[in-house]
Amino acid sequence: MSDIESITVQGVEVPRLGLGTWRLTGDDCREAVGTALDLGYRHIDTAQVYTNERQVGDALAASDVPREEVFLATKLGPQRSSDDVLRTTEESLARLGTDYLDLLLIHWPNGRPPGSPPNPLASAPDHAETLDAMNELVESGTVRNIGVSNFDVDQLDAARELSDAPILTDQVQYHPFWDQQDLLSYCRVHDVLLTAYSPLGHGGVLDDPVLERIARRHAKTPAQVALRWLVQQDQVATIPKATSREHLEANMAIFDFELTETEMREIRRPSTYETLKGFLKARVSG
Repeated sequence: MSDIESITVQGVEVPRLGLGTWRLTGDDCREAVGTALDLGYRHIDTAQVYTNERQVGDALAASDVPREEVFLATKLGPQRSSDDVLRTTEESLARLGTDYLDLLLIHWPNGRPPGSPPNPLASAPDHAETLDAMNELVESGTVRNIGVSNFDVDQLDAARELSDAPILTDQVQYHPFWDQQDLLSYCRVHDVLLTAYSPLGHGGVLDDPVLERIARRHAKTPAQVALRWLVQQDQVATIPKATSREHLEANMAIFDFELTETEMREIRRPSTYETLKGFLKARVSG
């Protein structure tokens, strides 16, 4: 049995802690997912552009954990016409070795990853067409829930208006140095889950003095404090990436302590500088 707490949003139970698989490939991905499932993780997140869905599926197939106990999410690639959505979702299902997804997300509001060069010949993404196709998948039972990723408040609100099926979550960067209070307030009002990726600030929280001080007080690590800060907030789940058994176990050990209100306020320190520093450091070391 898993010791990971769950949160119920729109009547759907979602584990508050999951495994993110961005930049995990090959045997590393397969082994990380397999170890996570063995330890009790029941929320696994991937994406078509990660090119690791097959490895995630291999790990699921090799695990003794029943498929229905795993909350499995993937995200659409940049081409999102109705035909593209239906075709690529079927391809994802085949790679993942399953006949349904617990969650399918639009990956980017503008149809392409941040930092990628714009295509002057490409038209703007039609979220209405994309969401119509995603709704069709929900109606068929192929997809149980749909969501978005990297959408701001206005974009999320527009997506909710366009979709007949509820938008279960908005998956965004969220950590002590990156503020999402406006989005989180919106999510709380409308019963939408905020799923935090890069919850450790690209590693920037690991040597942060404030987090180190609070961690010593609780006999935890700065990473555990940062993750606890997230899951202790209403309407928030998180999907840190980890590969080693040691780190996967450490990430799970966040449900046996509680931060004070003062500590929660101290930890939240939005800083573009700290976020960028952590991002660049991770790229150099990674």
